[in-house]
Amino acid sequence: MAALKHFINGRWETGVTLGSSENPSDLSDTVAEFARADAAQTEAAIRAAADAREDWAHSTPQRRFEVLDAIGSEILARKEELGRLLSREEGKTLPEGVGEAARAGQIFKFFAAEALRIPGEKLASVRPGVEVDVTREPVGVIGLIAPWNFPLAIPAWKIAPALAYGNTVVFKPAELVPACAAALAEIISRAGLPAGVFNLVMGSGRLVGQTIVDSPLVDAISFTGSVSVGQGLLKSAAARQARVQLEMGGKNPLVVLDDAELDRAVDCAVQGSFFSTGQRCTASSRIIVTPGIFDRFVSALRERTRALVVDHALKRGTEIGPVVSQAQLEQNLSYLEIGRAEGAEWLAGGERLQRDTRGHYMSPALFIAEPQHRIAREEIFGPVACVIRAQDYEHALALANDTPFGLCAGICTGSLKHAAHFRRHAQVGMVMVNLPTAGVDFHVPFGGRKGSSHGPREQGRHAVEFYTTVKTAYIHA
Repeated sequence: MAALKHFINGRWETGVTLGSSENPSDLSDTVAEFARADAAQTEAAIRAAADAREDWAHSTPQRRFEVLDAIGSEILARKEELGRLLSREEGKTLPEGVGEAARAGQIFKFFAAEALRIPGEKLASVRPGVEVDVTREPVGVIGLIAPWNFPLAIPAWKIAPALAYGNTVVFKPAELVPACAAALAEIISRAGLPAGVFNLVMGSGRLVGQTIVDSPLVDAISFTGSVSVGQGLLKSAAARQARVQLEMGGKNPLVVLDDAELDRAVDCAVQGSFFSTGQRCTASSRIIVTPGIFDRFVSALRERTRALVVDHALKRGTEIGPVVSQAQLEQNLSYLEIGRAEGAEWLAGGERLQRDTRGHYMSPALFIAEPQHRIAREEIFGPVACVIRAQDYEHALALANDTPFGLCAGICTGSLKHAAHFRRHAQVGMVMVNLPTAGVDFHVPFGGRKGSSHGPREQGRHAVEFYTTVKTAYIHA
């Protein structure tokens, strides 16, 4: 097996040490060996991006469009192949993997078009004979640090706008998913970019990630990952006044009111809580239910949860794939013990499972919990959900907002009044009405409030706020 290489200054390079990724559905299957960069290689990638920044910043919108459109077209043409690789390496079911690959292609296509319509303004000055132009310019060198749970889509929604708006990129993927990152980088490497505009360096966050964060040549950092790492990154970057964009997770509520359509509400809860093995920052792990529907909802949800098919990610009929790693599985199981110790009522699941291949399998777990229980307050990042009883709508809203996170929130109701009120008063960046909390479009803003996010939004036209800086010019005619 040839080790995957870094892509630095237009060349593929080996690393100082080797790592490997395994198939969480089948631990006997090594997906890839990959080169790990050291600080010197990471710094070389950063210097390459800094040397290339001026030329790419002054490239034409048409050139950027052609590059990004070509990348998007190839991803879409190869979505089945890339989706299978994703599912094999990360553990999503095959339909989810193919869907994510398609989304990555659509993101590049979207930002190809955005490169042709970078906004600006022409204004009249308050002074006679003076015109004012407000234009957007690229920020410079962007360090992109991506997580393992969406190994194609999240890199796409960082890389594509960075390039579209004229920035150069140093991309560090998570070590659990190097094959997905290398496949994406290989496509990008053949799209016609000048050397140094896009660079891939693989390795640990402590070494490669921290080198990117600390480098004075890196003008901005976009990070998706854990709260603790994100907060540390923010402190490091703030010391040198680098621009920072953080997405750090959530503990998202799904409110179910008495007038909700039962089957739809259960479907929203199952999809939001357990699909993608619950490994989504938008997962609805807190399900807040009012008294009139509580017993019927809990009974139906328990039966649906018990019936979910957990198996190999590539196997036809699998609804829930494996947990991504042994460490994540152990964390999930430890939270189940915490929940039981604190008095949460176990309803279903939570068992380690044996399948035809040795993998990180567990059945989705469901509890009835109190708002103060840790399983109801801390992000677990696995297929673990808890149901919380609310007295009425006002109490449900208060419980929904009683969290240090604020990424997204959902409500299932037949009431336009309550839906409208919830949309306005939920303290989050995204609201879903009669839909799962997990599942967003590629052309609109993504991000949250409070401890979930920091900085401008990702995705959609709002990405321009992070990847460009504004210049105001005064002209005397």
